[in-house]
Amino acid sequence: MSAVPLRKHNGEPTAQRVVSVLGATGSIGDSTMDLLRAGRDRYRVEAITANSNVEALAKLAREFDVRFAAVADETRLGDLKAALAGTGIACGAGEAAVIEAGARPADWVMAAISGAAGLKPALAAADRGGMIALANKECLVCAGDFFLDRAAKAGTRILPADSEHNALFQALSSGNREELTRVIITASGGPFRTWTSEEIEQATLAQALKHPNWSMGQKITIDSASMMNKGLEVIEAYYLFGLKAEEIDVLVHPQSIVHGLVEFSDRSVVAQLGAPDMRTPIAHCLGWPDRIPGPAKPLDLAAIGQLTFERPDFKRFPGLRLAYDALRTGKGATTVYNAANEVAVAAFIGEKIRFGAIARLVEATLNAWISGGHLSALTCADDAINVDHNARKMAASLLPEIAAKAS
Repeated sequence: MSAVPLRKHNGEPTAQRVVSVLGATGSIGDSTMDLLRAGRDRYRVEAITANSNVEALAKLAREFDVRFAAVADETRLGDLKAALAGTGIACGAGEAAVIEAGARPADWVMAAISGAAGLKPALAAADRGGMIALANKECLVCAGDFFLDRAAKAGTRILPADSEHNALFQALSSGNREELTRVIITASGGPFRTWTSEEIEQATLAQALKHPNWSMGQKITIDSASMMNKGLEVIEAYYLFGLKAEEIDVLVHPQSIVHGLVEFSDRSVVAQLGAPDMRTPIAHCLGWPDRIPGPAKPLDLAAIGQLTFERPDFKRFPGLRLAYDALRTGKGATTVYNAANEVAVAAFIGEKIRFGAIARLVEATLNAWISGGHLSALTCADDAINVDHNARKMAASLLPEIAAKAS
């Protein structure tokens, strides 16, 4: 099932679009609020959420005069109420409040809560209808089939907000599904693109966080360094565009100017280019089916001078190979892949494992899950959440063994 049509329909612009932003204080949320700030006459903000940053959430709620603000950390409800006292802005705390934010009436919802915690709020938005700009990978990686099914039943339009998937979304409008040969997702290669396996093994947290092109949150930056993030994007593309694993390629492109390419049966290749600025794909989603002015710098190819491309190295970056393995395995394997990676990244940040052990822990968890006979089709959100929970427990149980092993 494909969530995204190959051809963009012609729609009439709305007088004012009502929007909600799930994860308003993160890096994607910050870019989204920046765009909303520049287009106050076009948008009204219904609801915003944050994980625990009450101060930033309350500041945004006041600035945009939102109707509802929610913080995931239920212990911060008193702080949020105090910060919003006298404003008339409704607020809540805990999982139920964040889900309520997703379910509130809005034409357009940015789903940017990171991790599996973003699944239920995004499902609430999907059930209500309208449009969802999807920046949360876990909605598709952990629950792709039934997430898209729920969205389709409600008539919800899924708009890809990641730069790579948004690029494919734009390029795919040049042809029909039966004319498609393959899609190509680009990867910067991260800070370790030219490093040896031995050097990657011993990389420090500070080194992993030095992304050459993008300014992102800590988790996604580490995932970019390991290329686990590109593996997650391969899985996303599979669901978003109704593709086969064999129809999705990855190409390393250090300049991060070409974000995605689509090859058609006549061997024409259509690409989307732009400066590495997340406000560009978000602006495309925010204005869709129209285009709105974006604040990113104009693309100056003459100044850049050269664009280069390389094949990915699956040996030095095994996380990408594991994503294809999980995708072909199915039956919850991609959920396990994501859960184990989150445990591994947290362990690396906590200095419990080496950088090179991230992929080894993910592979060990996948192997143990499969050999233990735990594979099964996921039919609801609770299925995905249970697999995520149990896979995390399994990854944590394997952590000491992986940490003790040298590469």
